[in-house]
Amino acid sequence: MSPNLAAAKRLRKELQNLERAKEQDPDIFLIPDGDNILRWTALLKGPCDTPYAEGVFQLAIDCGSDYPLSPPKIKFLTKIFHPNVHFRTGDVCLDILKKEWSPAWGVQAACRAILALLSDPDADSPLNCDAGNMIRGGDMLAYNTTARMYSVENAMFLAWPTTTATK
Repeated sequence: MSPNLAAAKRLRKELQNLERAKEQDPDIFLIPDGDNILRWTALLKGPCDTPYAEGVFQLAIDCGSDYPLSPPKIKFLTKIFHPNVHFRTGDVCLDILKKEWSPAWGVQAACRAILALLSDPDADSPLNCDAGNMIRGGDMLAYNTTARMYSVENAMFLAWPTTTATK
């Protein structure tokens, strides 16, 4: 089986599992591209007790032809202020999306890891040095205020979808 077909088969299986799940993940909404199963959109609900709370953030997920042997490429489409997210490109610095990836994980697990990162930023490995410096300098008020401002300006504050959308 060609790598592209194997990746598509795996992603179709992940989609079936999402659709069959008795309880959807309450903070993650995944939408596969109707024309290309290797591309998905994720909507992530900002974690409670963070400056991202109540916001809905859109991410682009691109799975290569060697998925799940290689991690998906995930980036924020919604502008976000976070030390581990590149402010301009939306790229995410997260070890499981790089060398710590395991084929046992899937798209939903990767999104869950990103939500954990929003709750617990790693200021020692910043893609956004301004955010990282605020946290490392102990100025959580400046970090939280700035992150909240960008969330209010850029994140969606909408009714949350209740089922996985498919085309």
